[in-house]
Amino acid sequence: MAKITLDNLAHSYKPNPATEDDYALKELNHDWVDGEAYALLGSSGCGKSTLLNIISGLLTPSQGRILFDGKDVTRAPTAERNIAQVFQFPVVYDTMTVHDNLAFPLRNRGRDEAYVAERVNEIAKMIGMEHMLKRKARGLGADEKQKISLGRGMVRKDVNALLFDEPLTVIDPHMKWELRTQLKRLHHEFGHTMIYVTHDQTEALTFADKVVVMYDGRVVQIGTPEELFERPEHTFVGYFIGSPGMNVIPARVEGATAHVGGAEIALGQGYGALSGKVEIGIRPEFARLSQSEGLPVKVRRVEDVGRHKIIRADMFGQEINIIAGEDDRISPDMNRVSFDASQVNVYADDWRVQGAAA
Repeated sequence: MAKITLDNLAHSYKPNPATEDDYALKELNHDWVDGEAYALLGSSGCGKSTLLNIISGLLTPSQGRILFDGKDVTRAPTAERNIAQVFQFPVVYDTMTVHDNLAFPLRNRGRDEAYVAERVNEIAKMIGMEHMLKRKARGLGADEKQKISLGRGMVRKDVNALLFDEPLTVIDPHMKWELRTQLKRLHHEFGHTMIYVTHDQTEALTFADKVVVMYDGRVVQIGTPEELFERPEHTFVGYFIGSPGMNVIPARVEGATAHVGGAEIALGQGYGALSGKVEIGIRPEFARLSQSEGLPVKVRRVEDVGRHKIIRADMFGQEINIIAGEDDRISPDMNRVSFDASQVNVYADDWRVQGAAA
């Protein structure tokens, strides 16, 4: 395992980048703590795979350094970094059996056959392929081949880090849940530093100790699932995390009050003069529909999703979402919405503003 340090790191695919917009990965400084599990989360094209490939050595950054336990490995080849990487689509040796595919990284490092057999059987059981060890990989389906790729990534105990680039894309939904569970068990058992790239918030939030949310080539927040949910540091985090995401509403903020459409919304904290694009953010979970309290809304539809109801509504021409309990009754005369003041966040130019006690 290793502590991974990103020092003034940035990357552009252009030969002579002149502005920040020319960078696919904007400047980043961060320490990946030895032994923690991280998820890189964001939409396609946000820079997740670029960052992962820099860490693995498949890509040399345009600027900055990457260090493993303080040693500069920026220009070191992948083989010298002692990492294992699993890609989005399966990479297997078709002419080999499942057993020999899993054994390959260990044999390549001269481990004795008794240890190889023990470890291969252990991993095969973990990925549900112990009954297929003698089969050639050529005749297997895409999900089975990807399980081999995952197994080969996990078979070594001595790696500095395990890197996963959207590894469950071709896996069926039920097996996804099982493999995520196995990855977490592996992490708890051996303490590998794990970095897992995904665009799926469920995968990220259920797998990682810390989630790294990326947007437009920039890391906009690193935090626990609870921190990302309750205090999104950027409006993208609020929008991307949660289902449905955070309501983001243009507002004018004065002290401990937000003004929206001529009405007032109480805030849990006070704020000084704000410039730029000012908005408030409130999770649908912290909004409540009623007959008499709050701001006027027009309910467009109610979606019953089993565990709760999602209310789609309009407030001063702004679409908002409200979550109600599974057993809550929604009547036609419920046309007001109120917000939990302690859960309202304030944003200026998309970044969260820290308030003071009101």
